[in-house]
Amino acid sequence: MTRTPAQGTCLLRDLTSLPERLRGGAVAVGNFDGVHVGHRAVIAAAQAVAEAQGLPLLALTFEPHPRSLFAHLNGQSAPAPFRLTPGMTKIKALAELGVAAVLSLRFTPEFAQQTPDEFIQRVLIDGLGVRHVAIGHDFCFGRGRAGNAVTLSAAGSFTVSALPPQRRAKEDGAGEAFASTLIRDHLRAGRVEEAAALLGRPFTITGRVRHGDKRGRTLGFPTANIDLGEYLRPAFGVYAVTVEADGQGYRGVANLGRRPTVAGQAEWLEVHLFDFAGDLYGRKLTVALRHFLRPEQKFDGLTALTRQISLDVDAARDKLAAFC
Repeated sequence: MTRTPAQGTCLLRDLTSLPERLRGGAVAVGNFDGVHVGHRAVIAAAQAVAEAQGLPLLALTFEPHPRSLFAHLNGQSAPAPFRLTPGMTKIKALAELGVAAVLSLRFTPEFAQQTPDEFIQRVLIDGLGVRHVAIGHDFCFGRGRAGNAVTLSAAGSFTVSALPPQRRAKEDGAGEAFASTLIRDHLRAGRVEEAAALLGRPFTITGRVRHGDKRGRTLGFPTANIDLGEYLRPAFGVYAVTVEADGQGYRGVANLGRRPTVAGQAEWLEVHLFDFAGDLYGRKLTVALRHFLRPEQKFDGLTALTRQISLDVDAARDKLAAFC
């Protein structure tokens, strides 16, 4: 058992490490990629029961994402990066919702082959002793995704909340559903404000700054380079961003993509912080994509690239004027 960044929240990797004080709780169950507004409604439903009945509140999720495992089991190539909140990013977001514990179970081929009844008995009843389970409308579980809210309710050992689809108010977004798939679509199209409305916060990428070719320094715009890893690739291009580093907030401009002007191949997030002087190598940054400024493009040499970067900086400063 370890502690997450949210004070007082336990991170559990298996059922055997569950403290007795956390048994018999209200548990929100799901993959929770993105921890978006719809996911938070599931947590809130479990929380309402927990508070009414004096139960501990837990979030149960799975790693790696089942989509990755099933691609491997079916002999398919690994899916293109699609995660909104990889690994610890998701766990941290869940912990910040005030749960007593986040239980992140390893999703293995053996785990995936459990029948729905086996999952209910082994995980929910024997493992957690749950009193209440909250799920989203589309959550399925067990071999062949055969289990659903009806299966859970039929167990008879705990109560169940199955939330209907959660949607934005029509005047705000034409009734869009809070769904990870739709958020991914918005990000791939560069619609970061629309994605943020469904996430309930800006889309962020967290990573450690790594050494690059240091070309940005020679152009007068030094950058912090972050490997995108498992993160979904939003539209390649230039973004106005805000950045958190060691508790400090900054504004900046970022290029997300392959840097075609210098024949780049690796997919990186390159961030230039405004009015910053210092060494960022090895430090962890959380970069929030606030506005999409323009698509990535190839320029006719470094002089033209430098000129465009200067324009991008001015555009990003204008967009971020409200972020002091």
